[in-house]
Amino acid sequence: MPLLELREITKVFPGVLANDRVSIRLERGEIVALLGENGAGKSTLMNVVYGLLTADGGEILVDDKPVRIKSPRQAIDLGIGMVHQHFMLIEPLTVTENIVLGREPGHYGIIDFTTARERVREISERYGLKVDPDAKIIDLSVGMQQRVEILKALYQGVRVLILDEPTAVLTPQEVTELFTVVRSLVDEGLSVVFITHKLEEVVAIADRILVMRDGIVVGETTPGATDEVGLARMMVGRDVVLRVEKGAGTCGGTVLAVEDVHVHDDRSLEAVKGISFSVCGGEILAIAGVDGNGQRELVESIVGLRRPSSGRIELKGKDITHANARASIEAGVSHIPEDRRRRGLVLEFNLAENIILGDHRRPPVARRGIMHPRAITAVARKRIADYDIRTPSERVLAENLSGGNQQKVVVAREIGRDPELLVAAQPTRGLDVGAIEFVHRQILRERSAGKAILLVSLELEEVLSLADRILVIYEGLIVKEFAASKTDAETLGYYMTGGGGSKLDTGTGARQIATPSAGGDQ
Repeated sequence: MPLLELREITKVFPGVLANDRVSIRLERGEIVALLGENGAGKSTLMNVVYGLLTADGGEILVDDKPVRIKSPRQAIDLGIGMVHQHFMLIEPLTVTENIVLGREPGHYGIIDFTTARERVREISERYGLKVDPDAKIIDLSVGMQQRVEILKALYQGVRVLILDEPTAVLTPQEVTELFTVVRSLVDEGLSVVFITHKLEEVVAIADRILVMRDGIVVGETTPGATDEVGLARMMVGRDVVLRVEKGAGTCGGTVLAVEDVHVHDDRSLEAVKGISFSVCGGEILAIAGVDGNGQRELVESIVGLRRPSSGRIELKGKDITHANARASIEAGVSHIPEDRRRRGLVLEFNLAENIILGDHRRPPVARRGIMHPRAITAVARKRIADYDIRTPSERVLAENLSGGNQQKVVVAREIGRDPELLVAAQPTRGLDVGAIEFVHRQILRERSAGKAILLVSLELEEVLSLADRILVIYEGLIVKEFAASKTDAETLGYYMTGGGGSKLDTGTGARQIATPSAGGDQ
């Protein structure tokens, strides 16, 4: 008897058949990896299981009994929990308050925090997920926040745990810790559904692998019966290059120069503490770091979304330190933001409108201040085709696309603008292997065309594959510089977590400067 079974699940959105009679089984104490291209239907399927969506056909069985799941609360009551890629925690509250929220122990409306704290401590010790029950979420690392999300599900007594892109924001060391935790949960009798686009992780963690394409399950295999190349082929229906060969770069003149820049965050605390570096034409400079170490504030200061408190930023010798976003675009800066929903798209606009944002005052989509619908449609259709955006029409609202296809819209717009400087923050977040391959090729094409690329990514394999130079950022400082060909993920992870201290490791002191070099780690 399977713990969870889906029979003939069908889910239809306007113009899109997201799930087409999908049937899967989840046994007790196993890890099932769910793979698929963007828009393949895997997240939709799990949202049906968790009660965020209601199926249009088929049935769900728990312990061989048919159930109707209309809300996450009903799913949790049936023993089904889900940890989303974007954590749903309340930052000002403590670990304990977040975990017991909605199921607080106590009597007559009075919460018994002593009991709550002890229950949290007991569960964390039982499953090897040690956290400080009194720590505030805002003070925790991303990896620790993920632990809190998992503990919250365990506190609620789940038997099925759905993990949606759980390693997207973790360092290699944190990924290893997560895998240890997942295996310990399975040893305790839990079953895990692992949604990810990282093929090497699937091979490392899964007992069974299910591959979805166009809303149906197209294959089932095990790690011992396949490899990453075979999985990629199964996902997209063709051979995929998993790591691009970029060749040697040629460094032209300096395009971006950042000199002693200081930037404050939303709490008026200094997030960037005097960083200097430059990027030349034909070069990809990557910034690697654990999320929350100043990358976002640095990027926003470069693209005109946040003003530095001091320092200077130049684009081809022109001072853009205090330029706003519009002036930044006009100067030749394109920006792929890390949060596509907040910064990259207007979800209430359709695809055509989103694709021409930022260019809506310029030919060919506008002349003399008047936008031309036919030109907008032509530009949108070309970019939709060029970037393989899965949509019935350019008139579909952005909010109705899958996360991966939303990301493709942003990438298509920003690269299609032909910028002098491309600032790419998490450019392949949420993309499948086929789309990642395509985006990487587009970025390398910009490099070959002599453009400067500043890449900010939490995906260390992406950093190592694309970058010419890598700067490691920790607590708002550049602490290490590498030639990409002379380092690896483990070494980067060591410095990303403070292993090298908070001074720039050059051997000559703590001077915060990083400039193009001939190679070698400095």
